[in-house]
Amino acid sequence: MKLHILGCYAATPRTLSNPTSQVLDIKNHLFLIDCGEGTQVALRKHKIKFSRINHIFISHLHGDHFFGLPGLVATFQLLGREKELHIHGPKGIKEAITLLLKIGNSWTKYPLIFHELTSKESVPLYEDNKVEVTSIPLDHRIYTNGFLFQEKPQDRSLNVAAVSKYNIDKAYYAIIKQGKDYTLENGRLLSNAELTFDPPAPKSYAYCSDTAYDPSIIPLIKHADLLYHEATFLETEAELARKTKHSTAKEAATIAKEAKVSRLLLGHFSTRYKDSAMFEKEAQVVFPNVLLAQDGKEIDF
Repeated sequence: MKLHILGCYAATPRTLSNPTSQVLDIKNHLFLIDCGEGTQVALRKHKIKFSRINHIFISHLHGDHFFGLPGLVATFQLLGREKELHIHGPKGIKEAITLLLKIGNSWTKYPLIFHELTSKESVPLYEDNKVEVTSIPLDHRIYTNGFLFQEKPQDRSLNVAAVSKYNIDKAYYAIIKQGKDYTLENGRLLSNAELTFDPPAPKSYAYCSDTAYDPSIIPLIKHADLLYHEATFLETEAELARKTKHSTAKEAATIAKEAKVSRLLLGHFSTRYKDSAMFEKEAQVVFPNVLLAQDGKEIDF
């Protein structure tokens, strides 16, 4: 699993930084998460193939999180895209995108499928045999969701030496890898633990974009390998955070600590601050394993 940070600052784009956008590479899927202005350029800059993006997840309809989407939809058309593009986002996103396509007489020739969200509870958004994605309801000025991306458990790894020792036919390998025990011809039962090794633990990524401090999300993100949590402000501007329904670095760290995640990634920094290292310093007082988002940064799980 690898995370590409395309943009990590709040509100206004700058010459050296973009508003929020990320790409998560998980089990051969490329999921685009939010799509602020500059996302297309960042995708090209970091050599991420447009054609591999089939699902886009938009947290909410503030411009710094989706104003790059209409242009990306149009570019897919110019590139001759034929396969479906799925857009998961709040109710209203279909109207916003299709209105622009209508005005510009620029309907896509590829299927553009919207999955509009209205639930205030966590709901499943995507699932296949390798990955599942669920929503994380957040507390912001407008309807907002974060997203939890989880790998599904893999089959166990075959202990080749053990199955060879007992001359087990290859026809049984698949069910043994699925966790089944095996009975020899003499009636002896071989436990699955003797024939296989544990698979790698499935990994998870929790993305919590714009939100006020909200402990109710803790059960949804418990033990995530990486938590991205917005930290627009420092504690010195805590009152402004409450007024705008954003979080401070300390509040993000408190969520990480209570959820017992492995690592915390801070982002969505207000451009009022000249040095993002202040966010790391504030958060580490509460939760030591802190990373700072940075445009162009890649994080391997």
